[in-house]
Amino acid sequence: MSARTTYFGTVYPAECDHMGHLNVACYVQKFDAATWNFFFNIGITPSMLRDTSVGLAAVEQVLNYKKELMPGDVLEIRTRILDVSEKKVRFRHEMIHRESGQVAATCELLGVCFDRAAHKSRAFPPEILSKARADLEAAQGA
Repeated sequence: MSARTTYFGTVYPAECDHMGHLNVACYVQKFDAATWNFFFNIGITPSMLRDTSVGLAAVEQVLNYKKELMPGDVLEIRTRILDVSEKKVRFRHEMIHRESGQVAATCELLGVCFDRAAHKSRAFPPEILSKARADLEAAQGA
């Protein structure tokens, strides 16, 4: 998958800090919402997480802030898979200021699949791994 939209949103005044721009905690919230949409796109659905022992853990997160976002700004997050292995997936979000088209922030994450009952890492279910690998191949060809 080349970068796919995983979130649309707006900056609200209540999300801004004392300097008047989007607070760093709110960047993380918006990236988190995009993450769940990314997982859904590769087949990790809410019902799977509720009905099985499959779990996910973020083990690394790197954020880069590039452009201030102000109240009323409209944004889009696009997500691309960077790497996937039996138990891990690395992906990158780009937060785009829609009016200017500029990248406002990026967030790269490393997630690990784990067994919630056994409290240890596990392989992704085969159908998830297959979908993630297909998306990675598509991203590399893009």
